[in-house]
Amino acid sequence: MNIEPATPEDAAEILALQKAAYLSEGELYGDLSIPPLTQTLEELVQSFGRNTILKAVQEGRIVGSVNGRISNGRCLVGRLMVRPDLQGRGLGTLLLAAIEEKFADAVCYQLFTGEKSVANIRLYERLGYRVYERKEVPGSVAVVFMEKKGRAAT
Repeated sequence: MNIEPATPEDAAEILALQKAAYLSEGELYGDLSIPPLTQTLEELVQSFGRNTILKAVQEGRIVGSVNGRISNGRCLVGRLMVRPDLQGRGLGTLLLAAIEEKFADAVCYQLFTGEKSVANIRLYERLGYRVYERKEVPGSVAVVFMEKKGRAAT
C-alpha cells in the first residue's frame, strides 16, 4: 500500500469512498445529511485548490484518504477515511501520520469529530490528540475539537 498525493482526477473515487466510509457516522447520529455524505463531486474537486489531499492506494484502488491545510501555523486535518472493510487495521493511523509529516512545520494539528464517535476519539487520543473544546451544533450533535502539538511548537 502506498500513500501519495491525490489529484482532482481521483475525486470521483475519493467521493465514493467518502460516502461509504461516512455512512456509519451518519447512521450513528441518525443524520444522513452530514457534509461528507452530501458533498458533491464539484465541491470535492474545488477543495483541491485549498487542501492537500492524500490517498492510500492498494492494488490500484484508493482505500483511504485524508486532507489538510495550514492556517495561521496550524494544520487543519479533515476527512480522514478508510474503506469500511479495512477499518481497524492501522490505515487511519498511517494516513494521519502522513498528513502530519506533510505539514511537519505546523505548530499544532487540529481536527474535529462528533462526540459519539468514540472509536475516532480513541484513535486520536492514542496518537497524541487531546480534546480542547466541545461545541453543541444547533439542530445536530455535539462536536469535539482535538489538538496535538507539532514539532514547531517545541
